[in-house]
Amino acid sequence: MKAKSIRFFSPQENEQKVDKKAKAKSLPKGYISAAGKIVFPSLTIEELGIEPDTTRFLVGTDDGKRKIKNLYLVPTNQDGAFSITRSGRGYSLPLDLILSKGGIDYGSQKYVFTASIFQHEGSVGYALEISPEQASEKVPYTGKPRGRRPKDSQQTDDQPVE
Repeated sequence: MKAKSIRFFSPQENEQKVDKKAKAKSLPKGYISAAGKIVFPSLTIEELGIEPDTTRFLVGTDDGKRKIKNLYLVPTNQDGAFSITRSGRGYSLPLDLILSKGGIDYGSQKYVFTASIFQHEGSVGYALEISPEQASEKVPYTGKPRGRRPKDSQQTDDQPVE
């Protein structure tokens, strides 16, 4: 009888290989209030590393654009800069006139933003990407109807059949 060649497996070959990918951390978020203030929750301020009591910002947008899609906040020591104020559980930056001139109708629709860090002339700045809030779509109810029947269906069911 001829000797068979057998391939044996190791326990490591039976283990599933898992790529250890770092979870993509979501960008800090905030929103624009109905009064035209850019609202930073406390967690967003901490993630971005902003000192809200002492930091002042130069506020800008993309040059040559009519509608504001991005706001850029660059920390500065100038006197004519914007400062963050404490409001509720977070901090806010009042920009109502700038936002309304930039085509953002914050009174009738809620806007949200995601903040990211960028480099501007050797210093760290913050880019806020503004977009309208997406309302979650309501799934239609497909279960058993509850409650009273509508009047028109009640009358047809109550009529005796002749």
